[in-house]
Amino acid sequence: MRNGNAGWRSFIIARKKQEVKLINSKGKERVIIAALKVEGYGIHGFDHYLEELGGLVEAAGGQVIATLVQARRRMEPATYLGRGKVEELKHLVQELEPDTVVFDRELSPVQLRNLEQLLDIKILDRTILILDIFAQRARSREGQLQVELAMLQYRLPRLRGSGTQLSRLGAGIGTRGAGEQKLELDRRYIRGRIQEIKRQMAKMEATRSLHRKQRHRSGIKTLSLVGYTNAGKSSLFNSLCSIAHKSGSGQVEADERLFQTLDTTTRRIDLGGGQQVLITDTVGFIQDLPPALVAAFHSTLEEAIDADLLLHVVDISDPNYLDKIGVVEKVLEELGAEKDRIITVFNKVDLLEDHTGSGPKGSIYLSARSGQGLEDLMGIIAQRLDMDKSDYISPI
Repeated sequence: MRNGNAGWRSFIIARKKQEVKLINSKGKERVIIAALKVEGYGIHGFDHYLEELGGLVEAAGGQVIATLVQARRRMEPATYLGRGKVEELKHLVQELEPDTVVFDRELSPVQLRNLEQLLDIKILDRTILILDIFAQRARSREGQLQVELAMLQYRLPRLRGSGTQLSRLGAGIGTRGAGEQKLELDRRYIRGRIQEIKRQMAKMEATRSLHRKQRHRSGIKTLSLVGYTNAGKSSLFNSLCSIAHKSGSGQVEADERLFQTLDTTTRRIDLGGGQQVLITDTVGFIQDLPPALVAAFHSTLEEAIDADLLLHVVDISDPNYLDKIGVVEKVLEELGAEKDRIITVFNKVDLLEDHTGSGPKGSIYLSARSGQGLEDLMGIIAQRLDMDKSDYISPI
């Protein structure tokens, strides 16, 4: 630390070793988070960023036992954190004996190798953490291929001749998706596997494109739910299916875990008056989503964006909801979504103490859990789709 320079301040939040053992849940990996707070950190707020990273660790099956943070002007090219802070982290690892250390951003191959040698423990970064969660949650064949592709593309530049870093992973967080045995295979095999996955996904994309054309010809309108992870998209999907799907019940699993939904699910619902629509639940967005994952899921996301209407679901009870709106809007813009096809849906109003129901033009407030505002939403959807009816081919 440099005296008199606030940009180099550092602090540590850690529990005593004995306390950690008492609260550790059976079967969960014990994780230390290591983070770097650089100058000009962006709009999201560092505390929220750390909180979200802790949520990702829990979603992957781990438990955060300590957090170490360093504030400095820029990252260290060789070790991400400064040398002194790495030494501090090494002592913390020796004291608390965690299973894994998770860094808050994607590490370069050089940083990953150096940190592994210095700390002698399994090292993961935010990217592989998200990929691991996706690997756990993907159920469809396409979803599994998309995750495997992203995992292999991440792993390829990080392979080393000795294979020490990969063999050190063993099992648990960070070893799913590409398959634990596949991690030990050489670059030639992995490159071949990447090409094979891309060929399979191209065939799936061709089939999906054909189905999309058939839906357009039949005149069936489409509706996609998009938004930040854990905004309540799946809950809203289930609520709409409960009142408008022929089954009269929810269709997907929904809970408070980050990235609960990975595989897109589509159902036909009845808006009344003979008007039906296909509604799709999609994967949630998150700030700094790994580029490899965006590329792997690009075709799936494009299909969602191609819908006649997009419901941008926002957790209005989240203190950082404005920042998250910005993240989603940026992704939608990059994917080419038209703003006039987006309806902003402020969800979880039942969690607010005081709510007036007013907001930006074209938005709606509701609670997927209590059902408040659902009928109004159905009416708005029917109205918007009916207004656009002339833009589509009549049913054959």
